[in-house]
Amino acid sequence: MGAMSNGPHAPRRRFWGVLAFALLGAAPVHALTLADLLADSKMTPKRFAGYFEDFDFELHPFDVQDPEVFLATRRGDCIDYAVMADYVLRRDQYGTRLVRVEMVGKNMGHAVCYVTESAAYLDYNNRRYFLKLAHSGSRLREIASMVADSFEANWTFASEFTYTYKEGVKHAVMTVVKTDPPEIDPDSGSAAARHSGAGS
Repeated sequence: MGAMSNGPHAPRRRFWGVLAFALLGAAPVHALTLADLLADSKMTPKRFAGYFEDFDFELHPFDVQDPEVFLATRRGDCIDYAVMADYVLRRDQYGTRLVRVEMVGKNMGHAVCYVTESAAYLDYNNRRYFLKLAHSGSRLREIASMVADSFEANWTFASEFTYTYKEGVKHAVMTVVKTDPPEIDPDSGSAAARHSGAGS
């Protein structure tokens, strides 16, 4: 045994063994970072989704992961993905909205990032499919219906919210309740008209 490890071919064997270990077992040379996403000059909503095709689902209830942790571990959930899409695409001048949909029979809601220019939303559940964007009308009620349908569930209410990594706090913008008449939804044309009339 000693002769084998100390023989004339031992250094060569050690070199190839180390190289094989490095090639097979080592982490990628360059892990994806937030700076990489922000530096992509060809970024589009579909291209953004493509970066996350091989990420795994890992639930972090009520938390938004640190963006670099999400990217380095390649594990996260719907809100990690939606918030990152909002952050990255907004800097590329896309109109984005964060939406959370609560559903009957589900212990938690589902978050997506709606992109105005695409008339569609980015959904962590769709990142591995060819059709990475789910097309929908822009009203919360329409988005909620599409999201709930994808879960074969009924929705109860949907909220638009904002979030920044720096502040780490979600801020509600508006909420729509499914059982309310659609015309009183805050994002309906009639509600907007009533609001502007009250201010004049």
